Amino acid sequence: MELAYIPSPSHGVLYLGPVPLRGYAFCIIIGVFVAVWLGNRRWVARGGRTGTVADIAVWAVPFGLIGGRLYHVITDYELYFSEGRDWVDAFKVWEGGLGIWGAIALGAVGAWIGCRRRGIALPAYADAIAPGIALAQAIGRWGNWFNQELYGKETDLPWALHITSSADGRVPGYYQPTFLYESLWCVGVALLVIWADRRFKLGHGRAFALYVAAYCVGRAWIEYMRVDDAHHILGLRLNDWTALVVFLLAVAYFVVSAKKRPGREAVVEPAAQASGDAAEAEGGSQDAADGDAPESGAKPAAEGAGKSDADAAGVAKAGAGESGVQTADAPKAEAVPEANGKAGAEAGAGKPAAVKAEAKDEAGSAGKKS
Repeated sequence: MELAYIPSPSHGVLYLGPVPLRGYAFCIIIGVFVAVWLGNRRWVARGGRTGTVADIAVWAVPFGLIGGRLYHVITDYELYFSEGRDWVDAFKVWEGGLGIWGAIALGAVGAWIGCRRRGIALPAYADAIAPGIALAQAIGRWGNWFNQELYGKETDLPWALHITSSADGRVPGYYQPTFLYESLWCVGVALLVIWADRRFKLGHGRAFALYVAAYCVGRAWIEYMRVDDAHHILGLRLNDWTALVVFLLAVAYFVVSAKKRPGREAVVEPAAQASGDAAEAEGGSQDAADGDAPESGAKPAAEGAGKSDADAAGVAKAGAGESGVQTADAPKAEAVPEANGKAGAEAGAGKPAAVKAEAKDEAGSAGKKS
């Protein structure tokens, strides 16, 4: 008799009246929220804007769910299309069955679409979201615990998982909690990426490549412990081969990218598409709440409001990089042609009428002489 073990939940779903609340779905949803929250913090720290990660996730998450389900159904087609099976079950995502390989692949397509719409680079977004994805996987793996699935070989370890269900060919007993191993491994991967990114300033997709490579290493040995049905090639499970191939691709990308594009890229977002602004950009300048300087453009400035009569008699400055604030009480600046044909601006706030008239007469005389 086992004195210590990890118990399995008696039910993977609770009912709130007629509405089912499934533990597997809750784990996926919580994981998505954590990924977006951490990704947003990292994106803002890199110079991006709040809300961008969530906006792109609107594209990436649905694509990822579809990709994860497609990978699972294709690689385990016999569960849905063999004799005695109902193909409609292929659409029942809440019953479990999401392949991370398909989720990342198709989720990247959705993220690419979202990045294109926002006008930002996909590699920069991927680097920001990478550790959040690892944490989302760590949380999502607990959905397997709710469904009593994807466990390992029998064991008498004190942290053995006690399987009580006999559905779908399960044999009640004590097994390796591979869901727990992978969950802990993913937490370690997230911490590794965060540390390496701070230490080496990873950019151009290298933080994401590190996440992929590190995850594949753990997935390989965890996959080897599983006892659920799987296709084998040369004695290895299909997911082991997938992990090996993806690992090599991630390492190759990391090395090549480090040579061609060292350092970290600057995060640039088009102002017109940025979400969360207090007001839209107008006249080439951003809302003051953003704290960003205008990219380009010369802005004539009306100066002189509140100045003395002596200062008001001077010519107002007009040039690139100067910015003035027009108050509601101050009249607008009057444009006065200068003797050399240059564009000038006379700020009339607070000036006596005689001074302004004299300035106009002098400007007119200079114009005749020219």
